[in-house]
Amino acid sequence: GFDELFHSHNRQWDQLWKRCDIRLEDSARPQMILRLHIFHLLQTVSRNTIDLDVGVPARGWHGEAYRGHIFWDELFIFPYLNLRIPNLTRSLLLYRYRRLNLARRAAQAEGRRGALYPWQSGSNGREETQHLHLNPKSGRWLPDNTRLQRHVNHAIAYNVWQYYKTTGDTEFLSTYGAEMILEIARFLAHITTFNEKHDRYEILGVMGPDEYHDGYPDSETPGLNNNAYTNVMTVYVLRIALKAIESLAPGRRDDLLETLDLEQAERNRWQDIARKMRVVFHGDQIISQFEAYDQLQEFDWEGYREKYGDIQRLDRILEAEGDTPNRYKVSKQADVLMLFYLFSAEEIQELFTQMGYDFEPESIPGNIDYYLKRSSHGSTLSNIVHSWVLSRSDRPRSLALFHKALESDVSDIQGGTTHEGIHLGAMAGTVDILQRCYTGLEFHDDILFLNPHIPDDLPKLYMRAKYRGNWFDITATSETMTITCDQCEREATKISFQNTVYALNPGDTLAFDLGKKRLKGGAD
Repeated sequence: GFDELFHSHNRQWDQLWKRCDIRLEDSARPQMILRLHIFHLLQTVSRNTIDLDVGVPARGWHGEAYRGHIFWDELFIFPYLNLRIPNLTRSLLLYRYRRLNLARRAAQAEGRRGALYPWQSGSNGREETQHLHLNPKSGRWLPDNTRLQRHVNHAIAYNVWQYYKTTGDTEFLSTYGAEMILEIARFLAHITTFNEKHDRYEILGVMGPDEYHDGYPDSETPGLNNNAYTNVMTVYVLRIALKAIESLAPGRRDDLLETLDLEQAERNRWQDIARKMRVVFHGDQIISQFEAYDQLQEFDWEGYREKYGDIQRLDRILEAEGDTPNRYKVSKQADVLMLFYLFSAEEIQELFTQMGYDFEPESIPGNIDYYLKRSSHGSTLSNIVHSWVLSRSDRPRSLALFHKALESDVSDIQGGTTHEGIHLGAMAGTVDILQRCYTGLEFHDDILFLNPHIPDDLPKLYMRAKYRGNWFDITATSETMTITCDQCEREATKISFQNTVYALNPGDTLAFDLGKKRLKGGAD
């Protein structure tokens, strides 16, 4: 009967909110929207789908946009699930594993080794990206080259490794995850070529996350050379592939290497690529979005805003005028800046140092400012990434972009897209800004790191998080942060704050003064 069903329904949601809610004190509208986003996440990737062959559709189950296809939005969604319902992340990653053989065949069809996952995936995992798309402003059908976004493969490998780092699920890594990472690494290494002139490796003919550029001006051949995001992420994937091999038990390691016929010579080439990958720079330590980016024309932003008002979809506007964004230094969304979204300044420096580049963290704000000035924010993900990367250098601006991102769907800021389906990646991204970005929550070497960057005007934040099987309560303001081991079954957890590691025992609390002074708790 209804009463029994309603009671069961309430009980299930009560239990979900206890582990999944994130609260902002005395903040009615942001709190309402934040919970709406969490609600959509939990509806779309529900615990009811665990053990079903289900992936993460970019627009949820709420509209016809993208025909229900699965892109790279898991990159923005899984961090929230990893810290609350990690067995759901595990199940969703298996969607990719079940399509590994088809990804292998896709790579073989292009004459490559390893696994090539599609930019748009559907029921069976084949490439679902359309060959043509309509510009409603001009009424013309245009070639769609977005299948050249090979970085979806990087996202899958990244997601597998981040899940493993957060959960310590060695069984998943051994049985499924390492195989996916290694086959993706093999493909990426195979599309990498050596340039003797530069004495460096290159990746040619791809697209980055910024979909405004799919080729060079006046070129009939699609694709760009040495997209910085693609190249650096390739180095990252090759590195974690080698780490994954070492993380396996000797017996399983030998079996997997034998099954994949992955010889030492091939792994040696991976190491060489990681040391000699090419990244192009211009100006004062500005990472070029791709090779020859600096030769593009500057764009008349003020003139086009005055003429059209909303220029988020600048690509459609320019095409309708008989022009193309390929001629200009314009971006639909963050491309280079995705590196600063995914990695800390220390991790970025480590990656560039391995490649032989002297890239200092002090150069990051200049890169952020450079590309922020040249973005139309044509994707709902753009405000997420820009808010994140500004959190260290310009917290008021970061918070303003966070609030804008909150309004993406509830206010339909793109002017008519939400009725076709919510933007699940952007919804998850707003939640993750509070969860990991402003708290500085990271996981390395079995240590939970806290490096807060909390804006002064952000209301008091409350949340729960699960790490390696233990539940923690975290409370934060711009002045203080506390972390309590609420339901801890293990021994003390290592917590790092401002270069000091503390031992947090079950039932205990650590409190920190964000003005550099620790308040109480035991040091390790």
